[in-house]
Amino acid sequence: MTAEPLAFELFRSAQRSALHLETRDLYEPEDPDWNEWKAGNHFDPAVRWKTFHDLVRSTTGRGVEVRRTRIVSEPISEYVQFEYDVTEPHNVAAGEQVRWLPRRQTAGLLVPPNDFWVFDEQTVLWNFCDGNGTWVGDERSDDPDLAKLCVAAFEAAWDRAIPHKEYQPS
Repeated sequence: MTAEPLAFELFRSAQRSALHLETRDLYEPEDPDWNEWKAGNHFDPAVRWKTFHDLVRSTTGRGVEVRRTRIVSEPISEYVQFEYDVTEPHNVAAGEQVRWLPRRQTAGLLVPPNDFWVFDEQTVLWNFCDGNGTWVGDERSDDPDLAKLCVAAFEAAWDRAIPHKEYQPS
């Protein structure tokens, strides 16, 4: 039996918010879902990723605000196009608010070099990838000062970012 991801526990215990900042233009280059999408099979992500979709839906259903900002290079990579295409039927349909921030608009922002989640403005979950974009693990921090810094970084990026329905990838 495989252990459940730490993020799932944090989603279930969240009471107010779950904030996610993504900074990479490529994740999991050998991801079979992405490879299937590239081959033209544009599946329903809410069905394919039902476990996470249902987790986010139940979290937002409890009144927890789930927000995600994706910092992206433009023109966007093929992988980011895949993310964009699955965002509406997966993330947004589950109740997430998603915004896109073109990397050229991040000058002056101080954001950590790793993706992260912040739950209830107190718990940080770092997401680590290798140089090729392959996920290599996560790490939890309950340091309140670090959580404040991550929330400030997220909010600064969120304020500049473009809501999903308005963002036109280039």
